[in-house]
Amino acid sequence: MKATGMSFQWLDMRITEEKQRREREATAQERLPRAFDELYGQLRACVESYQAAFGAESAEIRRHEADVQVTVRAERAGQWQQCAQVCVQAVPALPGFRVENGGEPLQIHLGTLPGDRLLFKHEEQYLTVEQLTRLILDPALFQNLGE
Repeated sequence: MKATGMSFQWLDMRITEEKQRREREATAQERLPRAFDELYGQLRACVESYQAAFGAESAEIRRHEADVQVTVRAERAGQWQQCAQVCVQAVPALPGFRVENGGEPLQIHLGTLPGDRLLFKHEEQYLTVEQLTRLILDPALFQNLGE
């Protein structure tokens, strides 16, 4: 089929939108490894604060190639026992993070803003870094407090 040279305004607009979407997605995928490093640093700081409040054995964070695991322990009868675990994985296909904490896995979409700033989105809600770290850690660290 041969192009007729005729152009429709709606088609030109949609082509532009799709090009921009693909550029944003490529940028987010490119930025994902550094974003994952930054998220790990923020989660580590949260875990360290928790440890300072409740003891070094109360929580542990481990970084692997493509995931971060946070283990939470409670002291029962003089023994530290695991009571929760959270796993955060980098997922290039989103691009973003998958959070598993024993319930329904969460998908956090990653986007970029001008100035190399990051944008996080869960479902239809945009999240600050503070909201993101709370979404990931709060259910595990503070199981007995609820919302």
